[in-house]
Amino acid sequence: PRRAHDPRPHQRAATTWVQAVVVLRWLKDGTDVRTLARDAGVSQATGYRYLHEALEVVAQRSPEITDVLDRLRRDGEPFVCLDGTLVSTDRVAARTQAGNHLWYSGRHKAFGGNVQVLTDHTGFPVWTAPVEPGSTHDITAARTHALPALYRAASLGLPTLADKGYTAAGIGIKVPAKNPHPDPDTRWRNELISSMRAPAERANALIKHFKALKHVTLDPRAMNRPGFDGGSDDTEGSLSWDLRKYPDELRERATRTGVGGAG
Repeated sequence: PRRAHDPRPHQRAATTWVQAVVVLRWLKDGTDVRTLARDAGVSQATGYRYLHEALEVVAQRSPEITDVLDRLRRDGEPFVCLDGTLVSTDRVAARTQAGNHLWYSGRHKAFGGNVQVLTDHTGFPVWTAPVEPGSTHDITAARTHALPALYRAASLGLPTLADKGYTAAGIGIKVPAKNPHPDPDTRWRNELISSMRAPAERANALIKHFKALKHVTLDPRAMNRPGFDGGSDDTEGSLSWDLRKYPDELRERATRTGVGGAG
């Protein structure tokens, strides 16, 4: 008999608990989807569908950047750091209007998705942006997803530190000056900014701790947000991939999209 605490929705091939296990194994261990589907007792197509459904639930629960910045400001955070990282993917056929590979990063010489990561002053990631194609420059992705909120935060006393790739990002975004022969004041300013934002490099290492994010084999747009939950006033920031926090959302989605059998 099925367990009463996790009944299988009508016409679903597995329970939402099984679905959560599938996505957690994929994220933490990078387990192949065929193996996950076999262990869950579902078809490979259903395994992929369960994975995408669960990732969408996580993305929907990711915090908004304005909420994260307001919380950090209330907590007395001295500054935040912005940086971009490339999440490696398989080769993608999509091309730009100019005929270049859309998801190919010339800087990293690899296919992948550009993800903007916001951290606190200790280097802990508190927010990630939706993925952009790998050919997108950091400052372009930041203008789309982060800079408007960061301008507001800077006006309220919470500046942002970034590297030279964000030069001319705007007021409140502090970057080292590009000058091959800086005067003493400029040199010390550059060194100060670089040393203060150095812990931000820790964020990318934390994100890549998940084996699935070292190299994504799904459609790269499915990454959406490799979401970090910046926490709230009563909770510490934590990885929002923990689907055990979202059983109701998974059950609701399972009921709404259940279309029968083993897929």
